[in-house]
Amino acid sequence: MHYTGLIERYRERLPLPADAQAVALGEGRTPLIELQNIPRDIGFDGRIYVKFEGLNPTGSFKDRGMTVAVSAAKHAGSKAIICASTGNTSAAAAAYAARAGMTAFVLIPEGKIALGKLAQAGISGCEVIQIRGNFDDGMRIVRGLSDAMPITVVNSINPWRLQGQKTAAFEIIEELGRAPDYHCLPVGNAGNISAYWMGYREMGPKAPVELPIAPEHFDYARTQVCDNRPIMCGYQAAGAAPFLRGEPVLAPETIATAIRIGAPQSWDYAQAAVSESGGWFAEFADEDILAAQKLLASREGVFCEPASATSVAGALRDIRQGHIRPGSSVVCTLTGHGLKDPDVAIRQAAADPTVVDAEPAAVEKALQAAL
Repeated sequence: MHYTGLIERYRERLPLPADAQAVALGEGRTPLIELQNIPRDIGFDGRIYVKFEGLNPTGSFKDRGMTVAVSAAKHAGSKAIICASTGNTSAAAAAYAARAGMTAFVLIPEGKIALGKLAQAGISGCEVIQIRGNFDDGMRIVRGLSDAMPITVVNSINPWRLQGQKTAAFEIIEELGRAPDYHCLPVGNAGNISAYWMGYREMGPKAPVELPIAPEHFDYARTQVCDNRPIMCGYQAAGAAPFLRGEPVLAPETIATAIRIGAPQSWDYAQAAVSESGGWFAEFADEDILAAQKLLASREGVFCEPASATSVAGALRDIRQGHIRPGSSVVCTLTGHGLKDPDVAIRQAAADPTVVDAEPAAVEKALQAAL
């Protein structure tokens, strides 16, 4: 059967009306890649997997939430959507709006967005508005506009977004036959860690308390298919770590642009996910994040954007420090593809390319020098 996207795959587990047409681009079904070299390098006897969300249609996990949010908006008769973004949300919103025949407006911080993401939004024909401020400023503006204009906000304050994003947890359980022991994620706006926990709760043992993540009128299947839930670990960049500070960060700064957010919109849900699962938050300097990005590419062949690598930096440190138990199964979410921010990757390249004459002898000499 032709795979069209996660809505048709999980429709019985999503609260969309039965007659809602799916606005889809074949999102979901991203690979769960088991790392082979890095666990051996650090002497870890468990198993580490990366859920590579960078292979979604626009190159990030945002497509999961956007397919559901835009489908719901179109079904409700909305003609336009709007979002504030550090880049990935704008790319997804622009693509799915184009697919739906809707207008998209995106607010992005001026000069604070990776060019790969800006190009995606622009080529899709959406209206890009750069603001002299950061993501949190954009979010404040978007909230106000949604009250004053007939336009649908598709940031993660839109509950349909989290409904779509929870499907990544479903896919992990289906592949492993159970939930992992630990799930490690980068945390910016905190919608993703909230959505994963929602998915694990819906497929795992009945939880003692229902989290108020979805409106009460949502009605869908919550059949248990596994008997465990993971410990949730949320990792932030040190320059944008409100969960570690216990309050919003007014001027967040990090090279990991996707998590350069100082006032997470899903604060309460993320706190609940971590506390209920027995997990924790931690922070990492930019140099640690970049080192993890390069390590993944050079040792495993997996090229993710800097923010994504925060999950791996966290998992490796917590394994070394004994916070993650030996023999455990660990899943790290890689939220976006490395080509989202090629400038950062180029700066991390080992050296400039070797230039030689177009002669066999010259190439052979270069090869011998490198061996």
